[in-house]
Amino acid sequence: MKNILVIGAGLSASTLIEYLLSHSVKHDWKVKVADIDEGLAHKKVDGHPNGLVIKFDALDKQQCQDEVSKADLVVSMLPSRMHFLLAGYCVKLGKPMVNTCYVSDEIKLLDAGAKKAGVILLNEMGVDPGIDHMSAMQIIDEIRGRGGKLNSFRSFTGGLVAPKYDNNPWNYKFTWSPKNVVLAGQGTAQLIVNGMYKYIPYHKLFTRIQRVNVLDYGEFETYMNRDSLKYRSIYGLGNIPTMVRGTLRRPGYSRSWNALVQLGMTDDTYTVENSENMSYGDFTETFLKYRPEVPLEKKVAEYVGADEDSDIMYRLRWLGLFDKQRKIGLKKATPARILQHLLEDKWRFNKDDRDMIVMQHRFGFDEKGKKERIISSMITEGDDHIHTAMSKTVGLPVAIASKLILNGDINLSGVQVPTIKEIYKPVLKELEEHGIKFIKEKIVNEDYFNY
Repeated sequence: MKNILVIGAGLSASTLIEYLLSHSVKHDWKVKVADIDEGLAHKKVDGHPNGLVIKFDALDKQQCQDEVSKADLVVSMLPSRMHFLLAGYCVKLGKPMVNTCYVSDEIKLLDAGAKKAGVILLNEMGVDPGIDHMSAMQIIDEIRGRGGKLNSFRSFTGGLVAPKYDNNPWNYKFTWSPKNVVLAGQGTAQLIVNGMYKYIPYHKLFTRIQRVNVLDYGEFETYMNRDSLKYRSIYGLGNIPTMVRGTLRRPGYSRSWNALVQLGMTDDTYTVENSENMSYGDFTETFLKYRPEVPLEKKVAEYVGADEDSDIMYRLRWLGLFDKQRKIGLKKATPARILQHLLEDKWRFNKDDRDMIVMQHRFGFDEKGKKERIISSMITEGDDHIHTAMSKTVGLPVAIASKLILNGDINLSGVQVPTIKEIYKPVLKELEEHGIKFIKEKIVNEDYFNY
């Protein structure tokens, strides 16, 4: 019998745990689910005879080492900052590990040790990063295999609410970390277009948007991710003239969000005095000139350059940012935290709601003297409040890769990401069996992109 240690039982781990338990009889596994919230772990295991539950403190070094030593494979669903210590124990004790997060500089330092120990530290096995890597590399390798040369790669992903449940003017609800959504894009976006490097500062990011159509789900808009340039080396496309990655939202979202950025509401670097006693209208006033004779909405409209009757102002009004009665109730809160607190109420993902993951890759390449274009798109909707699209697309790649490692179908060591055919081919094949499938379209005329 082989022992799998799953650390972290949050929402994104639901499908992962269910998959491992459902395959445990056939493969003779014991699945131990460890979480600081023991009750949550019990809910996920749900009394399965091959499941075990323990209360787990990831900061307890002795407990970490003891539990890793008992496992044949470790799956970490912890926050990214905690992976390094856990991975260190895995290398020391010769245990393979799988996680969903980006490879950190600290994890990279473990590569030589992991290879010496003969164990794999497989990272970026979620949806983005994860499914994006695998689905992109599959087509990139196909194009190369036919002698084609890539000259353009654009990739867009978004976690959104499914159309049937899309019932607020922002066309958005929280389906993952609210804090990450509020702080998204901070820094400078870096990309390359037709050989020219482009740098988009945060205060302009949400005005430099592009529109794309995805399958029969209609139109979306995309704002640029922080660093598209690093994917040239990840995908072996060091000399590609165009490399762009972005985040998908429904049309109108970005320019409305830009108003919040321009006001200063996404700043997480200082605290607001007396925030607990402020109304949301008072909070909005703090960012504007002192002109008590001018109505608040008029001042905001002038400040962000929008008409008072515009969709932008309607969305801000719907959030309640002009409400002089409702108190914030948070002590010593940053502007970003105050905004997050409001959005967690207004953008709440309700029990009956369903989410969706939208992903699209656009490839431009030369083949046999002709310029070719391919679009590859995937949309996955959640089944219910537990088996969300986010849970499925994050948890299934981790679970499938874990099975492949335990069964000896992946024989790699060191720090890895799923851009290798040995990993992506069987994982993508099984994902299709779960309805996570990419549809390819060959197009003649590429959409116009003006970055």
